[in-house]
Amino acid sequence: MKPSTSSRRGVLDRLNSQSVDVPPLPDPDASKLIQFDDPFERFKESLALVGGEVHEIEHPSQATSILNRIEAFSSAQRVASVLPAAVKSTVDLAMVDDPHSLASLDWMVASGEFMIAENGAIWVDGSTLPHRVLIFIAQFLAIVVPRDAIVHNMHEAYDRIGAPKPGFGVFVSGPSKTADIEQSLVLGAHGCRKLQVFVTS
Repeated sequence: MKPSTSSRRGVLDRLNSQSVDVPPLPDPDASKLIQFDDPFERFKESLALVGGEVHEIEHPSQATSILNRIEAFSSAQRVASVLPAAVKSTVDLAMVDDPHSLASLDWMVASGEFMIAENGAIWVDGSTLPHRVLIFIAQFLAIVVPRDAIVHNMHEAYDRIGAPKPGFGVFVSGPSKTADIEQSLVLGAHGCRKLQVFVTS
């Protein structure tokens, strides 16, 4: 017999009312954190290692011409973009009520807040996405991020994000990949099949 919603809620409420003493988080020694002579070059190397591609552009509008050289983009039917200055949407995100309708999305063009040189990741603030699933459900993903928005390591990344706040955000690095099934590498199993990063000067 399944527990009722009220009994489940009662258990959760009791758990939430209990205070748990936890040790304080350690204060990292800033002098021992990894630093790079050229963090942007390191970012490009890190992203390439995980299968992403970096394109240096002067203005977001140049992104479309570069993407048009990629057959998967030039033949795409459903493109969503939160940056019309870079790529125009063929999907009206304002009219999407049910995220399930985005299941056939070919491309998503997102805005990145900053890059992390250490691992080639980009922080995407969920407040820029009409639906959080956009970043995961599209077959291909492009992110536009300013060149001067970069940190050396994850410690600096979390400092830049600051105190946790309601909402959603995600670090994105390279295409989705897994080798859990028969140790065979599969791209796009849990997200995009390819990541294109456009870095604006």
